[in-house]
Amino acid sequence: MTIGVALPSGDTANAVNIVDELVTQTAQAAEAGLTSVWFSQQMEHDAITVAALAGRAVPGIAVGTGVVPIYPRHPLLIAGLAQTAQAATGGRFVLGLGTGAKNWLEPAYGVEYPPPIKHLREYLTILRQVLDDGEIDFQGETVSAHAKGFGASVRVAGSSDIPLIIAAMGRQALRVTGELADGTIPFLAGPKALSRLIVPEITKAAAGRPAPRIIAMVPVVVTDDPDDVRAIVDRQYAFFRDIPSYRAIFDAQGVDSAGDLVIAGDEETVAAEIRRYFDAGATEVVATQAGTRGTEERLRTWRVLGDLAKGR
Repeated sequence: MTIGVALPSGDTANAVNIVDELVTQTAQAAEAGLTSVWFSQQMEHDAITVAALAGRAVPGIAVGTGVVPIYPRHPLLIAGLAQTAQAATGGRFVLGLGTGAKNWLEPAYGVEYPPPIKHLREYLTILRQVLDDGEIDFQGETVSAHAKGFGASVRVAGSSDIPLIIAAMGRQALRVTGELADGTIPFLAGPKALSRLIVPEITKAAAGRPAPRIIAMVPVVVTDDPDDVRAIVDRQYAFFRDIPSYRAIFDAQGVDSAGDLVIAGDEETVAAEIRRYFDAGATEVVATQAGTRGTEERLRTWRVLGDLAKGR
C-alpha cells in the first residue's frame, strides 16, 4: 500500500525552529516506513519551500504539498517554486494545489476571489504547458501568462515530470482535474464518496490519459480513546460543515461532520479501515491528525501505517 502522512503533525507552537521540526518529522515518517509526507500551506511557513528542504534532507521519501491554494499566487510563480523543489529533491516532489475557500482567503489577501472552476481550468492550462513545454502564451479571463520568446525557457534543469495533484471533490472540479492534472487529493472523502463520486468522475474525465492518482486524506489515529479523538477533530473542523463542497462530500458519505470520518482505535481497527479506502478506489492514503493527542500516539500511528505500507 502507498501510505503517507500530513505535516505538521501535532502541536508545533513550541518548536524552536518550525523548519527543523518538520524535517525531524519527515525523518521519523521515513524511519517508520511511510512512502510520503505532505505539507499544508500555512500563513507562517511556505509548504513548497519546506517540502524542498525536507526532501533534500531526508532521502528516499516522496514529499508533496497538501495543498497550496492557487489564489492569489500566479501560476508562473508556482511553476518556478515547484521546479526548484523537484530539482532539490531529485525528482521526489509532488505539487498539490487547491482552489481554497473564498471566505478565508479573500479577507486575508484583500484581492477579489475569481470564479473558482474557470480560474482552476485557466490556471492548470498555464501550469501544464509551462511544466511540459517550458513556454507559455495564454490570455485568460481570470489569469494570463506570457513567457515565450524571451531567449530562455522557464524550465529548471532537473525539474521534469512533476506530478500535478488537485484537491478536487465537486463534479466540475473533478472534470477539470481529470483533463489537466494527474490526480486528486480530497480531504474528508469517505469510501462511499470515493467509490460513488470521486473515482468514477475523475476517471471518466481522464479518459485517454494515464489513470489518475486518487490520494485520500483522512484523519487517522491509533489510540485507546477513539471517542476523544473524534470529538477533538469535530471541534477543529466544525467550519467544514458550512463549506458547500465539503457539505456535499459529507452527504455523499452519509455523515454529518468531520468527526464521523475519523479512523480511530486500536491497530487492527485502523488497519481494517485503511483497507476500505483502497477497496473504494484510492491509490494512496494520507493520514492527518495523527498528533492530535501528542507525540506518543503520533509515532504509534505512524508505525502501524508504515507496517501497512510495507505489506505487513
